[in-house]
Amino acid sequence: MTTSSPFPIETTAAEAQAAIRDEFAFFGDWSERYQYLIDLGRKLPEFPEEWKTEEHRLHGCQSMVWIVPQGDADRLDFHAISDSAIVSGLVYLALRVYSGRSAAEIAATDADYIADIGLARHLSPTRSNGLAALLGFIRERAQASLANPAG
Repeated sequence: MTTSSPFPIETTAAEAQAAIRDEFAFFGDWSERYQYLIDLGRKLPEFPEEWKTEEHRLHGCQSMVWIVPQGDADRLDFHAISDSAIVSGLVYLALRVYSGRSAAEIAATDADYIADIGLARHLSPTRSNGLAALLGFIRERAQASLANPAG
């Protein structure tokens, strides 16, 4: 299944994080940054209704979040959606950094953009926990793919 990516094409996760830092630096205050997050969440690709199952639900989030991983150690793609506008923006940023990368690159890449753009200081505890759960799921899937490269 090949589809065009809804995310800007940056060669590496590090380049994606640098681009996110640059984009958020453009905004002067957090109300503008929250609006940008909401706008990014609207760019997430369609998520099939049949994927919205308990099996694909991400636990640890107050909002409903569903995530479906595909691929192997060479390339992992993640499809995800949330019922919350701001959380959808957080999902978009995480997928922009990690989706479409090798498991090794995912496992080796810390989510530095969160602190760099000030998200860590401006998210509620429940959203911070949900973001940690999302990033943990992505990292766990990458490490599982490295442990079992055949899928």
